[in-house]
Amino acid sequence: MQTIVDKPVQFGELAGPLVHGATFFDWQLISTQKIAAAFDYSFEQILAADGIPYAPVIVDTSVDRYPTIGETVSVETTPQTVGDSSIELLYEMIDGNGERLATAQMTHVTISPTGTALALPKRARSDFIKACDDRDATVGVHTKTSSGEQLPSFSTSFEIRSPHIEGAELAYFEEYPRFADISLEEFLGEQGTSQNELRGEKQPYLLRNWSWEFLSPVYFESTLSVSSDVLEVNQETIRIAHEFTSGGQTNIKGITEYGCYDQSGQPVLFDTPMLAPFGE
Repeated sequence: MQTIVDKPVQFGELAGPLVHGATFFDWQLISTQKIAAAFDYSFEQILAADGIPYAPVIVDTSVDRYPTIGETVSVETTPQTVGDSSIELLYEMIDGNGERLATAQMTHVTISPTGTALALPKRARSDFIKACDDRDATVGVHTKTSSGEQLPSFSTSFEIRSPHIEGAELAYFEEYPRFADISLEEFLGEQGTSQNELRGEKQPYLLRNWSWEFLSPVYFESTLSVSSDVLEVNQETIRIAHEFTSGGQTNIKGITEYGCYDQSGQPVLFDTPMLAPFGE
């Protein structure tokens, strides 16, 4: 099902000349709402019953190219597998020429006001099952171990306030990669440089592949800590283990791979000064 059709990339979705990595998450969320409404189990109906609609549980995403302003984006959303309370959706994002921009695979569970997973309504579950198409998609991070080198770790904290929350009084899905980016930018500052200084014809430290597991929601007025352990650094990839915690428990954990891209959004190699803050 086409959930976004020829959407223009707009100012406000960019970080420099290219789309911000969090925008891919936003397009996924828009697409989830569209397909949920089409299968008659909408976000509005779940929110009206004080539920948390289609909460992400496992998210794997890979970016082939970053679009820029003036381009258009379309998203095809396809059910992959359906459980009693969960549904796995595949999101395929393409540009105006039909070339792939990014692919995401996400498992969603709707959560009741008491925190338990809600069973899918019989009609919606049956319709989702009929629409399933197990497409061959390889997405996310594939190497999740440390290189064995002594590489840096860093952390920062965020107060979850009104700009960061959405209708369920939880931190908005799009905010999590932004928090990780801010933490990385603060680390660069501590090393005596900045992302802005290192930019030029190349755009470093953009999300390339990520595999995150969502364990518990992040609530309004909580303090969210983001801990980052650098696992590997080379000219193609900076791999970081992320853990998001609040109230003494882990909310999100996973691996993020950052890449470098040129002005047209194509992947390129990091320059040596871009790797220097990580001891390389």
